[in-house]
Amino acid sequence: MSAKGSLGGAGARKSLRVEQERPLRIGVSARLMHHVPPELGFRNKSLQYIEASLAHWIMAHGAVAFMVPAVTQDTQLAARHLKVEHVVQELDALVLQGGADVAPETYGQEPLREEWRGDVVRDRYELALMRCFLAQKKPVLGVCRGAQLLNVAFGGTLFQDIATQCPAAHEHVDVELYDQFEHDVTFIQGSALTELYPKSTQLRVTSIHHQAVADLGKGIVVEAVSSLDGLVEAIRWTGEAYARGVQWHPEFHHGRHALVDSSPIMLDFLEASRAEAMRRFDAGLELDPRPPRAGQRLAA
Repeated sequence: MSAKGSLGGAGARKSLRVEQERPLRIGVSARLMHHVPPELGFRNKSLQYIEASLAHWIMAHGAVAFMVPAVTQDTQLAARHLKVEHVVQELDALVLQGGADVAPETYGQEPLREEWRGDVVRDRYELALMRCFLAQKKPVLGVCRGAQLLNVAFGGTLFQDIATQCPAAHEHVDVELYDQFEHDVTFIQGSALTELYPKSTQLRVTSIHHQAVADLGKGIVVEAVSSLDGLVEAIRWTGEAYARGVQWHPEFHHGRHALVDSSPIMLDFLEASRAEAMRRFDAGLELDPRPPRAGQRLAA
């Protein structure tokens, strides 16, 4: 056999091995822009988008990120042909992005100020997604707003504004510094989060939120608090499916050595996602003949 033929055969075998497994398919809820600035060039249109750092955080660990568009009032036709259950069936897990405030009416309150009215349209869309993923036993990870919505989904409430309702608390947001604003969090001993960071009980994170978890939802436990004032910074649902929320933005931590390594959180989420995907695969519930591939920390 010629050298060329031998190399071609090795390449084909390598390709075959790669195709024997598929990457995990992670759905990401969309951020909604209902009123688009004219300078962006989308007259009379709305936008749905994914923040690049979040998508890259998922992809850097060997999974594929798919934004799941919201079905709003002007796109009801889409809902007639594709139910939420059908979308969830095609994905392995869900990440809830940060963004607009959770609407106080979603947790039974009136907004204390007009600018804290939030986005009830996005709330309804994400709650429907979250509940469907959890009903199918598929993992959910909430980031910032996503953590707050996870608490609200189980009957919890929020502080609409930390500075107003918790005057003794330290600053948790700085408009000028944005993702460069930081503070320390303390892990609750015995929580599942401490297993991901066994060598530390206090770590530094980003802080970009003026709202926070107040009353805990049913089955929700606290995994981390702000070291200076005790406000909730990480939660977990104790129900039948994996659901965790972190108030900080792990996707913004890449390359910032003073901040906690975000890989353990993503790898734990992907491990749970693969375990559930393998359960479905072994039960013959997957149409894709390839088993899901484990998440991994890819080389920088």
